[in-house]
Amino acid sequence: MSNWTVKDIPNQTDRVAIVTGANSGLGYQSSLALAKKGATVVMACRNQKQGQQALDQIKQQVPNARLELASLDLSDLASIHTFATEFKLRHDKLDVLLNNAGIMAIPRGETKDGFEMQLGVNHLGHFALTGLVLENLLNTAHSRVVTTTSLVHAIGRINFENLQMQRRYTRYGAYAQSKLANLLFAFELQRRLKAIGADVISVAAHPGYANTSLQNTSATASGSLLESLWYPIGNTIMAQSAEMGALPQLYAATAPEIKGGELYGPLFLTRGQPRHDWAMPAAYNQAVAQRLWVVSEELTTVHYNFTKPAIV
Repeated sequence: MSNWTVKDIPNQTDRVAIVTGANSGLGYQSSLALAKKGATVVMACRNQKQGQQALDQIKQQVPNARLELASLDLSDLASIHTFATEFKLRHDKLDVLLNNAGIMAIPRGETKDGFEMQLGVNHLGHFALTGLVLENLLNTAHSRVVTTTSLVHAIGRINFENLQMQRRYTRYGAYAQSKLANLLFAFELQRRLKAIGADVISVAAHPGYANTSLQNTSATASGSLLESLWYPIGNTIMAQSAEMGALPQLYAATAPEIKGGELYGPLFLTRGQPRHDWAMPAAYNQAVAQRLWVVSEELTTVHYNFTKPAIV
């Protein structure tokens, strides 16, 4: 739908959404748009101070917004378990899980559980989170999981022999691997949901080239003079706004015509209104996706229960 905007989001009253990384960029814009349409938005943020500031900003624009601020550190499996437990105590249902948060092209680091940081946050953290709230999704009619990926997945490769990149680490190689993992996960999740006839769909979205803090954070972390000069210029001249960049994931999360197992992105690849898009062939490799799934369950110790419940 080439002219789709946030105005086309259907009424979200009585719907519950989790947005990871809701304090800035695409996550903030997605939270704002969903709140305007009446959804209860759980803003899952690592930095609670920034999360509270984002919540207050949304409240200024949408005084009657139904917002909840929750602590979630995707680099810490214990934090993910705590978040999921507390969410289940407050909510029986979950209409939209927006796996949005991410980090980009940082020097090598490790999560609290010893995973390479970009793979750990971008893929394994969201893999664990989705599995832990799967029961809520399965108990909710027409629910959706939307996983945010990147055009950079095109140069990604899942290297099972060096998955944590302890050897030959490159910042963009690790980022690309994590973004390819996002797609492999989204498509494999859809296949597994379809196999049990679940009333849940899994889709992926990418923002094209959007002006967010992600690139600037990458440049600051790298210490690269070239990147510190390029990203402010590129974001100003070439990138579309974060509001526009959020449209594909909002479209995937709310539009009635969305189908599971698909990718959505900007009309003109890096910018524009949302449309159905295609990933690179590596993202559709089912053998790699199945192996990554098994490895992800082993690493996170989160095992999905695909028992289909009766939806009342």
